[in-house]
Amino acid sequence: MTPNKQEKLERLSKRYGASAKFTPPPKGPGSGGPRNKNMNIKPGKPKNIWPALKRILSYLSEDKYKIIFAFVCVILSSVSALAGSYMLRPIINKFIDIGSSEPDFGGFAMALVTMALVYMVGVVSSYVQARTMIGISQNAIYKIRTELFDKMQKLPIRFFDKHSYGELMSRYTNDVDTIGEMLNNTIVHLFQGVITIVGTLALMIYTNVYLSVVTVIMIPIFMRVAGAVSKRSRRFFSAQQSALGALNGYVEEIVSGQKVVKVFNHEDEAVEDFCLLNDDLKKKQIRAQFMGGVMGPLMGNLSQINYALTATLGGVLCLLGKFDVGGVAVFVNFSRQFSRPINEISMQVTNIFSALAGAERVFAVMDEDPESDLEGKQLLSDVHGEVTMENVTFGYNPSHVILKDISLYAKKGQKIAFVGSTGAGKTTVTNLINRFYDIDEGSIKIDGTDIREFNKESLRNNIAMVLQDTHLFTGTVMENIRYGRLDATDEEVIEAAKTASAHSFIMRLPKGYNTLLRGDGANLSQGQRQLLNIARAAVSKAPILVLDEATSSVDTRTEKHIEHGLARLMKNRTTFIIAHRLSTIRNADAIMVLEDGVIIERGTHDDLLLQKGRYYELYTGMAELD
Repeated sequence: MTPNKQEKLERLSKRYGASAKFTPPPKGPGSGGPRNKNMNIKPGKPKNIWPALKRILSYLSEDKYKIIFAFVCVILSSVSALAGSYMLRPIINKFIDIGSSEPDFGGFAMALVTMALVYMVGVVSSYVQARTMIGISQNAIYKIRTELFDKMQKLPIRFFDKHSYGELMSRYTNDVDTIGEMLNNTIVHLFQGVITIVGTLALMIYTNVYLSVVTVIMIPIFMRVAGAVSKRSRRFFSAQQSALGALNGYVEEIVSGQKVVKVFNHEDEAVEDFCLLNDDLKKKQIRAQFMGGVMGPLMGNLSQINYALTATLGGVLCLLGKFDVGGVAVFVNFSRQFSRPINEISMQVTNIFSALAGAERVFAVMDEDPESDLEGKQLLSDVHGEVTMENVTFGYNPSHVILKDISLYAKKGQKIAFVGSTGAGKTTVTNLINRFYDIDEGSIKIDGTDIREFNKESLRNNIAMVLQDTHLFTGTVMENIRYGRLDATDEEVIEAAKTASAHSFIMRLPKGYNTLLRGDGANLSQGQRQLLNIARAAVSKAPILVLDEATSSVDTRTEKHIEHGLARLMKNRTTFIIAHRLSTIRNADAIMVLEDGVIIERGTHDDLLLQKGRYYELYTGMAELD
């Protein structure tokens, strides 16, 4: 790989990888809040193995009796396999190595039937154990996924601003699946392997002490080889999980932004970047899978050496009359099988490391500090609608201040507009009113009470937002509007749609309000999606309204139609408006001109035009463009 490609790969891996410290949003075009969702680096290998393992096992506590039952089945399966193998000794000595004696076909058949029954006990036990562990592991995974999703609903906006959606989805799928694989198979195989090793070694010693010495000598060699391979596997599996998360993050971003990719003919570069990440994942998967797969051949070859040594020595002892033929057959069978559980244990160790790497990523999300004040504190009710900001200073990062000593006042029912250059801090103001972020200095008050005195749930119940980026969920039109207030009746939803000027187009849909929307409302126009967004805000009946560039993504004709809905929506509501199109805010009661986080002008549309300052420059510039 050339140096340029290597540098590009490192940049992409860092950008789309696992978790990283928060980096402040860039200053300049497109800032408007922390929008970079891919500032991440790789997690590295598991750092706290035992705490992570203990935490995983805690999800099995409710099924402890089922686990005990499953382990009893494992013991039965292991013991039956060992007993069945050992039964070859008396069968060979009594019914096959008989010299001149008459063959006992009846006894031989009975012995075979008995051995088959013993093996059948093992087969049934293995089947029952497998079914039981599947239920146990899936129950645990269900709880992990539920807890993870529940925790994500309680995390602040800041968390989602610094993690890519694809990388977070990777924790739901890849990482959780590796945990499930460990719970389903690995733990049982480890336990079964230990029982098999102990039982096999005990039967070997019982069969012949001298031959057992050969196997005992081989044990340290088996363990040393297994340990060396597992140590390297751990590092490679961690790198594989990280590369997988980076690739998922990149794919998610490109797929969601496919229209932009095509508009700017970025397909070739997107494919090139994907190939870099995909090639990196391929190489890391090859290393990880090779180190995981090399264990079998290595242990198999060592087992063959052990088999040859014991067979040779057993044959010599048999010729000297110090050992029986049946004992030799059983012992060489045990010696060949002896490496198998060691091999399985070693392979399960690599699976454990892979699962622990994924578990740490999952638990890292679970351990994030939840958004505070979601419950408790004072409830915000009977809102009059007066909003004040007094000497507010805020930065997403202490080293990068966005708003500097901002003060403003909005009376009940007033419309306050914010204009200014991109990145001036307009969207940040609305983020602070909702307490998506808490201010560094100053205060924001509703009806004279600092919003930090209210719990966030009740605060947000009284603030409706109409954003530039609409988001519709998979469901009916009725359900999407009702998202603004889940207890709204059908009549209230229809009334909200009429308020938003959405009722007429909804009735033209195939099933009206029961029309199913998919793919974020892909079968609707941008204007129709925005009207549903406005209806969702209307049904909430919130006394405070925030419009964040609500019409900037539609054409002028559609904008006029949407403005009728917005006008009805803003009636009797205290409204904060952010708009790039200054024509939409002419009727605002007060216009705040923000530049570099400072209010440099304030007044009505006519007053600001007379001042011939920054607002005049922005407005006349827009007029010329129109």
